[in-house]
Amino acid sequence: MPAGATVKSAMDELRRALVDLDQALDLRFERERDSAELEGEVRRTHADRSRLAQELDQSEFRANRLEEVNREVSRRLVTAMETIRAVLDR
Repeated sequence: MPAGATVKSAMDELRRALVDLDQALDLRFERERDSAELEGEVRRTHADRSRLAQELDQSEFRANRLEEVNREVSRRLVTAMETIRAVLDR
């Protein structure tokens, strides 16, 4: 093979190798970007989970408190009805 053809062949291989390297770098950067986006999504999901857990705790506390108040109101209504009956029975 003549020297010019060998150099041309080597240059063609070098160009292909550079194209392959460029594509590999693009793929790597894309994967890293996707990974960073995924990590961000995981962080947001954890933050949402924490916020929702806190809201659930607050809602449960509020429901328990409303249940207590409801029992107290019910007790007072029973007492009031008994008092009214006692007055009416006299």
